Amino acid sequence: MRKILLLLAGLCLAQFAGAREITDMAGRKVNVPDKIERVFGSAPPLNVLLHAVAPETMLGLSFPVNDENRAFFPPRLQTLPVVGGIFGMGQQMNAETILALKPDIALAWKSPFIDQAKIEGAFAKIGVPVVFIQLDVLADWPAALRYTGQLLGHAKNAEAQAQYIEQRLAKVSKVVTAIPENKRVKVYYAEGPDGLATDCHRSFHTEAIELAGGYNVYRCEPKDHMGMERISLEQVLAFAPEVIVTQEKGFAAAVLGEPRWQGVPAVKAGRIYVVPRWPHNWVDRPPSMMRVLGVQWLASLFYPKAYPLDLRRETREFYQLFLGTQPTDAQLDSLLPPVRH
Repeated sequence: MRKILLLLAGLCLAQFAGAREITDMAGRKVNVPDKIERVFGSAPPLNVLLHAVAPETMLGLSFPVNDENRAFFPPRLQTLPVVGGIFGMGQQMNAETILALKPDIALAWKSPFIDQAKIEGAFAKIGVPVVFIQLDVLADWPAALRYTGQLLGHAKNAEAQAQYIEQRLAKVSKVVTAIPENKRVKVYYAEGPDGLATDCHRSFHTEAIELAGGYNVYRCEPKDHMGMERISLEQVLAFAPEVIVTQEKGFAAAVLGEPRWQGVPAVKAGRIYVVPRWPHNWVDRPPSMMRVLGVQWLASLFYPKAYPLDLRRETREFYQLFLGTQPTDAQLDSLLPPVRH
């Protein structure tokens, strides 16, 4: 195995004639080919970034494309192998598999929760230049899009994407900052099939809720990168959230008829919202630029009079700009849940 890796690494290094030196978003000097055509995204958010900026360079996916998701993916991406990543939602990366794809570079996630030296070591062993990208919180994404657009030769479209995020966040922020904290909608973020896992209000997993003016009832600092901390139903009852936001369709349907949850104001009022998630989740897992659409959607649910939104039009504009496609009416019907304020 070691001999195979060394041989493949040698072949990989041989293609870097004419390399240029760049500085990545971790401040590291990296030699990369003059023209980068084959890129491995080593974590789910980087797959989403590449999908938005340069999908033609993608070599594999961190997670599988399922039947429900397939219609939202470009045909080429549907055929890519699922090769995993350093960590995250998909399977773990296999060094031999990555080398066989012959990447020009790999993109890695720069985050305070991630062991950067360990990732550098993993790619150094197989001779693939690794470029770190900072994209934890939504405010990181304009810079990440501009950087990646410059790196991969798509600066113009990436600039338009970055400006969209900045402009929409400013628009929502103008409304939200006018609402005192004690007047904000109390929100519980229900994760897992039973709805009893959640994330702190300081976590990037729940950032969209806070940016939309929701008051995440689980007030704490995150303990790690993955989140999904377990809590009890008694805690949820004590929090008394007015709205529940969830990723789980099954939970959203079942909890309305679950006697133990009837004391939760959000359940009693039927204000349980399932996050749209195709082709990438609008709020979380992976945390991506899709959150800017999620923030607008949530703000319109929390404060429909203060932040009215034509969600179908906004969704079409976003998908065209970031994903190169416009959903059909039928796709929007399946993507967007019915609204109850």
